[in-house]
Amino acid sequence: MVAKFFGSLFGGGADPRSAAVPGADSPAGSEPEDELGATARSLEDLRRMVLSNGRDLPPFVVSQILQLADILRDLIDYIADGSASTEQRVLLNAVITDYLPSPLQSYLKLADAARTDDSPNTATLTEQLGTLHSTVRNLDNQVRTGAITELAVHGQFLKDKFNIDGLHLEGQS
Repeated sequence: MVAKFFGSLFGGGADPRSAAVPGADSPAGSEPEDELGATARSLEDLRRMVLSNGRDLPPFVVSQILQLADILRDLIDYIADGSASTEQRVLLNAVITDYLPSPLQSYLKLADAARTDDSPNTATLTEQLGTLHSTVRNLDNQVRTGAITELAVHGQFLKDKFNIDGLHLEGQS
């Protein structure tokens, strides 16, 4: 209903399905798009954008971004095989879809003279990429150690529940 209203205002409205409803644009019977899969595709799109604009970027900037992309791809693979909290997934998605591409796109819009290896704009971008690298490394560590912590907590629960320290075999003390 809302889509029809906005469609009538803005001339669209051929398809009244809401983009806010998961799987709204999926054909009947198909699975809604996997959020982690969409994040992975966004990362690959970002990678392609960097490689296709490589001539307009200082080589060390390309290298920094591709290193970040490698860390992020490994993290996505790890999360796909294991798990991560909702907050960690949101941060991962935000880094890939906003925090990394936004400054890069802004940088690419600058004049060629402003994108030299030693320009203040390049220094600012490099600093932003360093901050993102630190954030991504921290996120990677949180996701990986979170799984270990979760296992330790589960192990402690089992130990407490079944009083493992108090179990003894007959004839054993």
